[in-house]
Amino acid sequence: MDKIYLNELEFYGYHGVLPEENRLGQRFIVNLMIESDLREAGLKDDLAKTINYANVYEECKQIVEKDKYKLIEAVAEKIASVLLEKYTLIDRVTVKVVKPDPPIPGHYHSVAVEITREKV
Repeated sequence: MDKIYLNELEFYGYHGVLPEENRLGQRFIVNLMIESDLREAGLKDDLAKTINYANVYEECKQIVEKDKYKLIEAVAEKIASVLLEKYTLIDRVTVKVVKPDPPIPGHYHSVAVEITREKV
């Protein structure tokens, strides 16, 4: 299966279980791996035969910046379900949601969840 990658999409959202996360917000980074048959798009050089990256970016932006969830797991699930439902050419999607600055003590780079969902 062919793959499209959208890497390090950065958004500002209000997700978290702590009240200050919902009030102050924070950065979230989304990485996507979209699996689809890209042969026809490549052979015909036709945008209509592939997934428009700009549209996928906007879908993710709407979910991360407009909705509010307690868990980044829920953010990832929403992104996956919307993309699979809206884009008939997508067979499988892997969504990684990174929370670079969670309000937890300690030294770390970030926390993240990654899920893979596919059409049945």
